[in-house]
Amino acid sequence: MHKIKINKMRTAIIYATSHGTTGKVANIIKERLSANNTKEESINIFNLKQNSNIDLSVYDTIVLGGSIHAGNIQGSVKEFCKNNLVDLLQKRVALFICAMNKPEYETELKNSFPELLFNHAITKEVVGGEFLFDKMNFIEKMLVRNISGIKETTSKIDDSKIEALCRSLHPSVFFTNSTKTDS
Repeated sequence: MHKIKINKMRTAIIYATSHGTTGKVANIIKERLSANNTKEESINIFNLKQNSNIDLSVYDTIVLGGSIHAGNIQGSVKEFCKNNLVDLLQKRVALFICAMNKPEYETELKNSFPELLFNHAITKEVVGGEFLFDKMNFIEKMLVRNISGIKETTSKIDDSKIEALCRSLHPSVFFTNSTKTDS
């Protein structure tokens, strides 16, 4: 009699954050996927500020995200994609960005990742974002006030977009966790 070894599915959620919003979203994604997965799956989360040397060979699925500031994603996300593009193109990949300029969502999402990776991804979402005035420096506050007209901390995280990303990764699972993070 032969034993069949079932390999664990492994997912890495990799992100960069400036003021904490992308980290918050990455953890929501992890919670959703963890709550609705089987014992044959493990999920690890990595902040690129703390660890940019991630062994992708042990993961089947990569969720990669960052936040948009002045129209661009963090350099650490761009560098990670560039340095790991060959490996990423051999994985199931989901991409997300946190952004607040709704008219530019699609352009910002497309410009955040290399074209090959963007086209390869099984799902791509703009999950909204936040302006966290208590975490901004004077210049950031001034720019946000002048450009957006928003003068206080505002959260516009779109739970339905986080849900859509999770559903794309596990279409057979119905996600019932609906943590409202929208203010």
